[in-house]
Amino acid sequence: MSGSLDGVGGVAGKALRVLAAPFVTPSPSGVAVRTRLKGLSATDTAVLGVVGRHLGSLAARDLKVRSRAGLGHDAGQWAVRKRDLSALSSARWAGSVTKASHDQWALARRCLAAHVRELEAGITCIRQRLALELGTKGERGVPGGYRSRREWHAKSRRLRVLEDRLALARADWVAGRVRVVRGGKQLANTRHHLDAAGLSEQGWRSRWEAARMFLSADGESGKRCGNETIRLDLDGQLSLKLPAPLAHLANAPHGRYVLAARAVFAHRGQEWADRVADHRAVAYRIHHDVLRDRWYVTASWQRTPAPALTLEAALADGTVIGVDTNNDHYAAWRLDVHGNPLGRPKCFSYDLSGNALHRDAQIRHATSRLLHYAQQCGASAIAIENLDFADSKTREKHGRNKRFRRLISRFPTAQLAARLISMAAEQGISVIAVDAAYSSRWGAEHWQKPTSIPTRQPTRHEAASLVIGRRAQGFGARRRTTPPPRDRRDRAGHRIAQAGHRNPGREGDRPPRTGPPPAVVTPPGKRKRRPSPPNTVRDGRSEREWIYDSLPLTI
Repeated sequence: MSGSLDGVGGVAGKALRVLAAPFVTPSPSGVAVRTRLKGLSATDTAVLGVVGRHLGSLAARDLKVRSRAGLGHDAGQWAVRKRDLSALSSARWAGSVTKASHDQWALARRCLAAHVRELEAGITCIRQRLALELGTKGERGVPGGYRSRREWHAKSRRLRVLEDRLALARADWVAGRVRVVRGGKQLANTRHHLDAAGLSEQGWRSRWEAARMFLSADGESGKRCGNETIRLDLDGQLSLKLPAPLAHLANAPHGRYVLAARAVFAHRGQEWADRVADHRAVAYRIHHDVLRDRWYVTASWQRTPAPALTLEAALADGTVIGVDTNNDHYAAWRLDVHGNPLGRPKCFSYDLSGNALHRDAQIRHATSRLLHYAQQCGASAIAIENLDFADSKTREKHGRNKRFRRLISRFPTAQLAARLISMAAEQGISVIAVDAAYSSRWGAEHWQKPTSIPTRQPTRHEAASLVIGRRAQGFGARRRTTPPPRDRRDRAGHRIAQAGHRNPGREGDRPPRTGPPPAVVTPPGKRKRRPSPPNTVRDGRSEREWIYDSLPLTI
């Protein structure tokens, strides 16, 4: 994939864009782990459903109030919202609900801003293509004119539609208006297409209620086990504070309900236990998976941000794993301290088809294998591409190429990077982000053929991983050519075609030679053939006839 996407912008005969400097990505500042609640009784399930639906109705009401306030919302209105909810739940539940509503409103604002940028990009692209003549060919990264008058007319009408949508989106942005559906817009629209979705009305209703439940509580440092609303102790016993109208369901003192199930965190369990023992803040969320009929609890907390490493510190050990991210696999190659490939390239495949849970599991599995390979090689850093297709996802740029548009839209660049960064931080491996421009093109030009062997030829993506790793080390994409044979005149020096260290601006093709051509030396033991005289014309005679006529006549 990177062969056609990460190199957008370079055209033969045109100036190459300046490459961005590589940098070490910061480590994640938050942690979230999930486990299943096993051994729930029928009473536990019923109580969780009642509490979740009650708090979900309060969350929907509060989100409506917060959305109507818009940009004029202030701390005083927040206090009023919390006070109104406290009478129907508790002060701690009200604090979690109001904070979740504010976060949802802020997320919707960011999505609206992204929608505005996407509409602006589409309108700009259509205007540029409409201004060109029909049939004008496009250049790399720049689309050309439309193919026919019919397509030109259809796009001119679409331009008016996008301009109307942009006007409405900008009006919502200025007014602070957001459009949010608790439970998800897709699931809400599925209610009108139950036959196409293969669901019954009762099956859809159970999914809708589970999606709209609210069983989340923020942590509190200094409180028992780090959370007074949803408490999970070291023995795995889970209890929650019941809202005031549901206090009659309590089976423990102080209006609490203790579940019969036990929760154990296998992943990062010791880190969680240390926080709970020190009574540091831990946030919990309980949710129901209707398809599997299972209940889960997710624990999350914040970490103290680790100091960011410098590029020199990340490359202290020298060995780097260059990784080329593609639509269906990681292409990785190990490089030594001099930027030379070591061993054979590796491929870590994943399948991004299916639902979100399947895609996430595939990415985690491939990332785990990549990190295990880095540990086996003793590499201290992994170099990845700093990909961003925000300006390429508009349908107006790539026109009829639906397959390419679908490929870009479903490519999880942010998800792959986030997973790799978070999982690498646990293994003590640094992640270096580099500019992805021209990596596949120059990898195929400078590395694909030299690294080939009779039994295997590296792919274009594997060659691109070498360029990515070399950029992280500060080397150029070009490799050092072999020195000339000893019997040549220039045997004293090397023909060097490699860019200088820490000088990415010198990447690219070697400039053409402008000096005089090298002198031709006759090998010893061979007689140099005398060239024939030129056949020029002098006084109506050729040069050869003029020379013969000037010689004395001998008999």
